[in-house]
Amino acid sequence: MVSKPRFSILMPTHSRVDVIGLAIQSVLDQTVQDFELLVVGDGCAPGTAEVIAAFQDARIRFFDLPKAPNYGYANRNIALREARGDLIGFAADDDLLFPDHFEILADGLKGGAAIAYSQALWVSTDGIAAPFLTNLELADEFGFFMESGNTIPASCFLYRADCLPSRDVWPEDVTSAADWRLWQRIIRDNPHNPFSYCRVPTVLHFSAEWKNSRHSQASQLATFLDIADRAGWWPSALRVWIPNPSKEQSEYSRLMRVDPAAWSEQMRRAVGDLVARLAWEDVQTIRPMLASAEAEKATVHSEISRLRNELEAAHQSSAELQSAASDARNEKDEIEQTLQVCQMQIAALHQSRSWRFTGPLRKISTSLRSKKS
Repeated sequence: MVSKPRFSILMPTHSRVDVIGLAIQSVLDQTVQDFELLVVGDGCAPGTAEVIAAFQDARIRFFDLPKAPNYGYANRNIALREARGDLIGFAADDDLLFPDHFEILADGLKGGAAIAYSQALWVSTDGIAAPFLTNLELADEFGFFMESGNTIPASCFLYRADCLPSRDVWPEDVTSAADWRLWQRIIRDNPHNPFSYCRVPTVLHFSAEWKNSRHSQASQLATFLDIADRAGWWPSALRVWIPNPSKEQSEYSRLMRVDPAAWSEQMRRAVGDLVARLAWEDVQTIRPMLASAEAEKATVHSEISRLRNELEAAHQSSAELQSAASDARNEKDEIEQTLQVCQMQIAALHQSRSWRFTGPLRKISTSLRSKKS
């Protein structure tokens, strides 16, 4: 066994005796060979030890441990305490790694980043592969990753062992998503050069058997599959026929091992073609939508102009009514003032001497008018 390997690769396993051999083979077929593979049995299924032993490779170290709580994070820490590599990677027991996976991730760490990650191709249970292209260099995607959710499979990551104070860093106090919490911690604890994004697919990530789902219960993959089901142009390299009772991992592993370098190039070219076609489809869809939006915008502006004119007319009418009401109030005030003056003059007349002296004459005049009538 190599005294101090460059890479320590963690592979937890519980119940995938059916495909773990393929996952291990994809690690052994890496272009970098200076590694140790720490297979961590978390109360693993019968037959797992025999599959591992059949490889007879001294770089494989098997930790056959009783089942730990939840997803067995405590058992992963037991293995990592014995890890010796300067770089620590992860390989799921049901995923397949491109042959240059760890070579590419290691190159990503040459600039001093604490952690590097690559792209994954998610594979449906019926063999359709689609890219997940999370870019943490974009502020909105980084914010989502750090605060809301994880869309990067654990197999995509490689980190420096010295970026954290100890090796047994998997959080054991969470029931799930401990890998996501670990990547978040590494990024937070190394703010000056937190991560490196390797912009090529290096992992085939398959739907977990326990999810019992064609699309791994992932909405993005479900959308891709809906497109693939209807699009005749979906790249053939990303649509592999899975005969019964074969596993999707078996068929992809078979194709990969015929000519690993050529297969990798073909898959990456197919992903590039797919992304370009999807972008073109979006442009074609968005163009009439933009035209419709512009027409709707013009209609809205016209309606706003009409409403503005009506509002201005209403304001003008309101101002005129307010002016008329003000004039009426002024006229009323003037009448009331005149009436008050008249009442005062009448009261003064009633108090005058002439009114008293002419009182008998007014009575005679009133009496004569009554007789005439």
